[in-house]
Amino acid sequence: MTTLTPAPDQIALVDCVSFYANAERVFDPTLHDRPTLVLSNNDGCVVAACPLVKELDPDIMGKPWFRIRGWCQAKGVEARSSNYELYGSLSARVATILGRFSAWQEVYSIDESWLKLRGAPEELESRGQEIRRTVLQLTGIPVRVAIGPTKTLAKVAALGIKKNPAFNGVLDLRRFSDEQLDRILDSLHVTDLWGVAGRNGKRLAALGIHTARELRDADAKWLRKRFSVVMERTILELRGQKCIELETQPPAAKDQLIYSRSFSRKLTDPDEMHQVLSIYAQRVSARLRAQGSVAGVLSVWASTGWADEGTVPHSAHRAVPLAMPTDDPIALTKAASAILPDLFPTAGIRYARAGVVLTGLRAGDGVQFLPVFQSEFEDRGVGKVLDEITRKLGAQAVGVGLGGMKTPPAWEMKRAMLSKRCTTHWDELPVAVA
Repeated sequence: MTTLTPAPDQIALVDCVSFYANAERVFDPTLHDRPTLVLSNNDGCVVAACPLVKELDPDIMGKPWFRIRGWCQAKGVEARSSNYELYGSLSARVATILGRFSAWQEVYSIDESWLKLRGAPEELESRGQEIRRTVLQLTGIPVRVAIGPTKTLAKVAALGIKKNPAFNGVLDLRRFSDEQLDRILDSLHVTDLWGVAGRNGKRLAALGIHTARELRDADAKWLRKRFSVVMERTILELRGQKCIELETQPPAAKDQLIYSRSFSRKLTDPDEMHQVLSIYAQRVSARLRAQGSVAGVLSVWASTGWADEGTVPHSAHRAVPLAMPTDDPIALTKAASAILPDLFPTAGIRYARAGVVLTGLRAGDGVQFLPVFQSEFEDRGVGKVLDEITRKLGAQAVGVGLGGMKTPPAWEMKRAMLSKRCTTHWDELPVAVA
């Protein structure tokens, strides 16, 4: 069957190659030819690895650091803690550069963007190489450019680039005939497709659908009834019909905000948890003000580690409605602290992580209250002042109450192998040596 019809617009997926690992190499030339991996929060397990590491161990992803530390030393593998400040900064720079090549851009994740391009396959592959050269020259980050008539087919092209170095990082799926595309889709399991999870893969296998081609040729309406509209869209996109458009404008505001972290050590002291809630409430309130919203409900959750045998297994969650929708850090900190007594119902609880969640969000300029109902802090602009100070001097420059400690608490996320945050911290700027 003919699956790809000519379309004036093509979708290009530009994704950064081993983004975290290559971001570490940008300001550290000693890592350029060395296998490099990046660890998760608290230096827990491997979340990113460059191709050199994957050649040494194809199953390295997700392995705990304490188990592979010796192996890394023996193999000369360099490990780094997650440097989120550096990654976010470089990601923004890459996205800005990609915006030069198309008027239609969707930033999909920290290391991926969708672009809408027009032109023949040869023309777009040439432009893809130009994109790769420009991004590499201006940021030091290598990227791949996968092109197809739809987002799902662009993802298929991305799989081909990863498997075949001969494409040199760029592939327009239209270079293949219908027969060749059939063979490509025959070689892909349905769970390799974008948007098809492992659980759905098992359900599809029970229906006799194992490959991407079998899914493409299946009855879309029938599978929509058995699964969802998402499955129908995937099928139609495999046939070359656009069903998932680019979201060129990000949502004006999120309807839920969360600030959560794992601790570098287990917390058993209510006083330390009080500090946690104060800091987390203030940090999430800054995000709330950044999007111009106020919150009506604040909730707190905390849980023990799933593998921690030295604690009573426990997970706590409580939500409290606020007296009035607000973005005031003092009011939100007080609300979070009021939940503290509910977090330690029995002795011996060792919390591994916690979070503060704001819901019931609405636009801040759409809420007007009579003075008698306003918080005593509401008209003082405390939040705005805190935002201005932290923007100039850093996130730990000032805070309210227990959240105002300049020195990071001992329980904060462990990053023992953190590289310099060269693009976001004045005291960690890179030094060039001639």
